[in-house]
Amino acid sequence: MKILITGASGFIGTNLLQFNLERGVEVKNFDILPPRCKGHQKYWKKVDITEYEALHDAILEFNPDYIVHLAARTDILGHDIKDYSANTIGVENIMKCCYELKNLKKVLFTSSMLVMRSGHKAAHILDYCPPNAYGISKVETENIVKNNHLTCDWAILRPTSIWGPWFDTYKDFFKMIMAGRYVSFGKKLCTKTYGYVGNVVYQIDCLLKADTSNEKFEDRIFYLGDKPDYDISEWGQEIADICGKKIRHIPFFVIKMAAYVGDFIKLFGVMPPMSSFRLRNMMTNNIMDVSPTFKYAPNPPYTRKQASEITVKWIKENNV
Repeated sequence: MKILITGASGFIGTNLLQFNLERGVEVKNFDILPPRCKGHQKYWKKVDITEYEALHDAILEFNPDYIVHLAARTDILGHDIKDYSANTIGVENIMKCCYELKNLKKVLFTSSMLVMRSGHKAAHILDYCPPNAYGISKVETENIVKNNHLTCDWAILRPTSIWGPWFDTYKDFFKMIMAGRYVSFGKKLCTKTYGYVGNVVYQIDCLLKADTSNEKFEDRIFYLGDKPDYDISEWGQEIADICGKKIRHIPFFVIKMAAYVGDFIKLFGVMPPMSSFRLRNMMTNNIMDVSPTFKYAPNPPYTRKQASEITVKWIKENNV
């Protein structure tokens, strides 16, 4: 079995590539950036998915049985969908190449939960409400897949808030708790759908091997994440207990004043640690329905506590 992972130099891709290596799978990473893990260097090929000819030649040479398409621009700094050509032109190029791969059994295309803004009460899974240009580009990703009729099986992945070894987002959350600098402000924080990357890799593997060819379009879209959803206050306390740290408590009005100060600082082009936008996000529930994913991947290998212990250990050992 040969698996091509585009974007395997990124966070989820690094973990997915390692998962397959440990199982003896022949795997290849197409990415414009070198791997985060030095041990993955020999599996990497520098390929820009927006450059069709180079991508076409590289894919046909590897001739994969499966493709997990993770490569994308994922920041929210762009102002227009044109800033996210990897998420539009790149997907179109992957689709074109797929038609020429005779051994191809399945492709997983990665979208984002930001096809809907946080707190949006969606009527159904295609009730798009993107909050920014990045989200708009991922809506277009899904439309490109919908409007092209692949002869092989396929599905769309929407990662939720994913964390764990090799992460960028939420690393500061762990490090603040580990350093004893994390504070609580007396109010119950929101509940969100998070996903430990080890469980997410398991879900990707299960969905890659599952037969979803007879499902309707909307039933081939899967949120990746853990169940049940996380209460962030409880999760923070769990990490603190693992590290032997105490969480300090401050009044809510103090953090609210800090948010107002942060709003003022933003006027000068500086990104503050706290703002009204970030505070609203911390107080807004954002729950995704991962039950369709659990239909195909019912037994995630890690509990949240186990995953937190692994992540704390990884941060300490790698001094990141």
